[in-house]
Amino acid sequence: MPKKIKSLFVLGVLFIGILACNLPSSGQISFTNTTTPDFTMTALFSALLTPTPGQMVEVTDTSIVPPTQTETAIVTSTDTSEPPTQTDTPLPPNLTLTPLPPVVLPERGNGTFVIPYMYQPPTLDGNWDDFGSQTYPANTVVYIAANKKWTGPDDLSSSFRLGWDNRYFYVASKVRDDKYVQNETGQDIYKGDSIEVLLDTDFYGDFYSQQLNYDDYQLGISPGNPDTNGVKEAYLWFPRDVAGSRTQVKIGSDMWQYGYRVEAAIPWSLFGVTPYTGEHFGFVFSVSDNDNDANPEQDKMVSSDAGRHLTNPTTWQELILGN
Repeated sequence: MPKKIKSLFVLGVLFIGILACNLPSSGQISFTNTTTPDFTMTALFSALLTPTPGQMVEVTDTSIVPPTQTETAIVTSTDTSEPPTQTDTPLPPNLTLTPLPPVVLPERGNGTFVIPYMYQPPTLDGNWDDFGSQTYPANTVVYIAANKKWTGPDDLSSSFRLGWDNRYFYVASKVRDDKYVQNETGQDIYKGDSIEVLLDTDFYGDFYSQQLNYDDYQLGISPGNPDTNGVKEAYLWFPRDVAGSRTQVKIGSDMWQYGYRVEAAIPWSLFGVTPYTGEHFGFVFSVSDNDNDANPEQDKMVSSDAGRHLTNPTTWQELILGN
């Protein structure tokens, strides 16, 4: 081989050896040059920058810029047609729907009173004409003492009217009584001529309770001692733990040709009640009578409730506050 050619062969071998030192031998390419990049070398190795699966490429040359990520186009539908209307599946021809029954609150079978709101308070003088409400009878004899008898409506019978406002429960009564006797005071006023109001202030809360409790009230009213020109008085017998005279009850009374008349304004606060239209109560109105001046005794009682039992509120009637 000529000497010149041999020299070129050796130089070529050396050149190839130098290049072999920069080619990847472990599947990993590392660029550590942080100076101005050699664009010739970049072009040379550009085909090596796409790694094969499992190959990690470390790029420290900041001149190699990753390809720009293109935004995904948003496709807007131009279909303006309405979605299909859902239709109900028809019932089989032999199947019908039964409507639910309406919710009905229980009622007492002894009678119901719906009483009006009084925008003008009545004058408490015994004359009930300014009540303007319905008149109810209280003529059923529910008590007669031993060795006593009821001789008819002139002996004892009565009627009454009711009303209410935000402060008071109003009661007015016209009593037929052939002899007026009231010589008692305090807890004994029932032993003379007097009226009585029973009120259950938790009507639905203890609708089926057959015993008196703290929300059941028994209030008596004396038209006057010894007559309607005398001292008038109200007394609360039940609940027992708060029993006593109630001077906050306003009373008016007078005599009429067949007996006596009495009106009363009873504060709702006495019953612990804040009234509202539609409120329900248990209720009974009754009248006691005594015809013997020398013997303080309850001779008889007439009532609005034929089934009245004092100690069983389920026998009482129903009172509703109307408009």
